[in-house]
Amino acid sequence: MVFHPDRLECTVTSTLSAPATALDVSCTRLRALNAEYPRMYAVATMADEGKRRWWSLADDLDGDRVPRMWARSLEDVPDPDVAAMQVATALIHAVVGRVAALVVLEGRAWDPGLENLWIHMDSDEGIDWAGVVDDTMRVLPDDSHAGAPRTVTVPCERALLLWTVHRSLTSLHAVFDAIARLTPIDASRFWGLVGESVLGAATYVPILAGGGEAAAQRRGQGILDAFVAAGVPVRSKSRITRPHCGRLAQARKRLLN
Repeated sequence: MVFHPDRLECTVTSTLSAPATALDVSCTRLRALNAEYPRMYAVATMADEGKRRWWSLADDLDGDRVPRMWARSLEDVPDPDVAAMQVATALIHAVVGRVAALVVLEGRAWDPGLENLWIHMDSDEGIDWAGVVDDTMRVLPDDSHAGAPRTVTVPCERALLLWTVHRSLTSLHAVFDAIARLTPIDASRFWGLVGESVLGAATYVPILAGGGEAAAQRRGQGILDAFVAAGVPVRSKSRITRPHCGRLAQARKRLLN
């Protein structure tokens, strides 16, 4: 066998110098928001992951994944309705809470559509991560990655918000149906939890990031408006709320008005 060090050097250099994608850059920032829980908002690229403990939202919602999550919740909270809401909250965050965090922070979005999302389970049947099959990002015209590979430039912020909500709904409707097959679930409470997830992102993420509250509030409001325009009651008052300090409560109040 003939050894060609010059060819090896070219190969290594090419690999190491491959530019980071928009998703790579965004997820690095999302992981830095909470050093103790770096997977809270970021997603994985499924091409880089093994399949252990991963399942496809499109293929496995009809299987035993959601029943197993519900059964595990029932061990802690022996109330079918409360357990269902716990499962819904976890899945809603995986679908819309994560992408909303990126939208409010950077004005970017990965595809949260049903066929694009995968879910990662921990050893206790809980969701601790999410992944995307197609890592193409939607970005705004003034984004530094606009026109780069694996990006699609949308014309304006409103278009980005409408697209993100439309794609999220394909997943959220399927999640609602999967839980409803187990136990009766109140639709207004479910969609209220969706609103709560958006509120959480718009309120907490700019604080964790150390700025950008005005843009986050505007984009969070736009996401809620797009859901309402699609006919889902994300501003339902029936959702469970938590006590907050003054700054957080004021931000949440602005979004609800």
